[in-house]
Amino acid sequence: MYSSIMVPVDLAHLDKIDKALQAAADLARHYGAAVHYVAVTSAAPSEVAHNPAEFAEKLDSFVAAQARAHGIDARAHPIRSHDPAVDLDQTLRNAGDAIGADLIVMASHVPGFADHIFHAHGGYVASHSDLSVFVVR
Repeated sequence: MYSSIMVPVDLAHLDKIDKALQAAADLARHYGAAVHYVAVTSAAPSEVAHNPAEFAEKLDSFVAAQARAHGIDARAHPIRSHDPAVDLDQTLRNAGDAIGADLIVMASHVPGFADHIFHAHGGYVASHSDLSVFVVR
């Protein structure tokens, strides 16, 4: 049913996406699908990495650990964006198409007051993508 699963990851908040990571790994094993971990960064230094090359190395290390831990075919896709705070939603939507994913599994958050002012990334991707999207809370 699924052969290519995309999982957006935020390397600064891996502790908050455990359920989504587990769901993606379980689906990948069940369907024999490859998991494409997508992480978005800018050229500017961040709390995760000093530059895009270091960011890519950290994503590669994370993806290798996921492959070992879950016994899955896992691939890293670091994406550089001019301004991730502004264009993250569209960047993720485009990444799913570019990768050839047939499912996106992404973490959500517990809704709160801020959701009345700011939108959720999972909601945007689910609403605007032609792909199936599984938002895990």
